[in-house]
Amino acid sequence: MRAIHLSAGDDPVRIGAKLRASRAAQGLTLEQLAQASGLTKGFLSRIERDDTMPSVPTLVQICHALSLPVGALFEEPDVQHIALADAPRINMGGLGTDERLVTPRAEERVQLLRSTVEPHGSGGDELYTVSCTVESLHLISGEVTVRFADRETQLAAGDTLTFPGLTPHTWRAGAAGAELVWVLVPAAWSGSS
Repeated sequence: MRAIHLSAGDDPVRIGAKLRASRAAQGLTLEQLAQASGLTKGFLSRIERDDTMPSVPTLVQICHALSLPVGALFEEPDVQHIALADAPRINMGGLGTDERLVTPRAEERVQLLRSTVEPHGSGGDELYTVSCTVESLHLISGEVTVRFADRETQLAAGDTLTFPGLTPHTWRAGAAGAELVWVLVPAAWSGSS
């Protein structure tokens, strides 16, 4: 049987940002975490900046205070890449639009739709709603008018308009057409079900 020679990788393990994010998500200050973990605020700060690596028992102590499984610090994030050319075409009811879903179909937390709109393309003449909590429209190029029940808002390239989901609205691109991104939080629908 051959001997296996194991060696540690050259890349240092970076857990500080994950610890800081967990602490911040819980609304805890460094001082509060220090009290809960029995460690000093300065030591915790150095760990969060990856200036020092805690021992395993100390790491367990910090994770216990944060109600965070130790293994969560070492998990690789679930990163998914979708090239625009590979994004599936969808039909959200727009007229004169090429609409693509640029987030994974199964993603339920947020949904991004990229629309290429022909000159004077629109969301239709009737006001409509989207089933989400927040809807945001970012205009990459062109001009778009968004119409609500009581007003219209003009958008130029680079502008972003955010409004509550379920707000009746429609929109129309200008004479040059438009490129835009819709952000829906949470996802209005998921292709996973």
